[in-house]
Amino acid sequence: MIRQNINELEEKSIYIIREAKSRFDKMAALWSMGKDSTAMLAIARKAFLGKVPFPVIHIDNGIDFPESYKFRDELADKWGVEVIVAKSKIKPEISGYSCCGSNKTVALKKVLADYGFEALIVSIRRDEHAVRAKERYISPRDRDFKWDYKDQPAEVWNSYSSKLDRKGHLRVHPLLDWNEIDIWSYIKKNNVPINPLYYSNNGYRYRSLGCTHCTVPIKSSAKSIDSIIKELESTKVEERAGREQDKEKAYIMEKLRSLGYM
Repeated sequence: MIRQNINELEEKSIYIIREAKSRFDKMAALWSMGKDSTAMLAIARKAFLGKVPFPVIHIDNGIDFPESYKFRDELADKWGVEVIVAKSKIKPEISGYSCCGSNKTVALKKVLADYGFEALIVSIRRDEHAVRAKERYISPRDRDFKWDYKDQPAEVWNSYSSKLDRKGHLRVHPLLDWNEIDIWSYIKKNNVPINPLYYSNNGYRYRSLGCTHCTVPIKSSAKSIDSIIKELESTKVEERAGREQDKEKAYIMEKLRSLGYM
């Protein structure tokens, strides 16, 4: 995995977040309490003089890890972040994982409708999954949350108003060019608080975090950020190998993404 220039990545992400904030009065961000969305919040704080200037949404199915809930509450209090908790129901759905997938999309639709958000910051990266590699920095969703990944506008801010469904919203992706090592390098450089589940406990750690029903730990002895980075420099295991949903056939994930899944 190639390391990139962290300062250049940060500058680009700050530009994207500031530009989005200047154009949308009603904007929020998704926060899973994972490393990527937490790093994004740290970048937003740097961009806006130590304050996250928009609310963050936690899509909660009630079965996240206790450590994640604790981390959410403590960091939100420390950083003064406004957290909106959107409750997701657990029931059968297209991916076969009742805890996630389209069920979380339903919860997100409701909270966006309730608050009237026009734009949503999502901390996905292109290198995470083949389907996510098709995303742009700014991707329009229609009123039904559908994403036409085969017909996306050019990467020019002014082109989005004409493409945006009147009742739709925009997804903003400030971390799209980052990779996993970049995120960890940024966390280390800026002393960003991180969910303790990422560190090894009894020979296992979580490399990618979901809920307790669809996330499993990987074998690892990494108990510090330096040891995590060293591990990543030589591993051949995919980042989301511990996420059960990503083991589904590619068309399932693509279908979910087109319907609004994060």
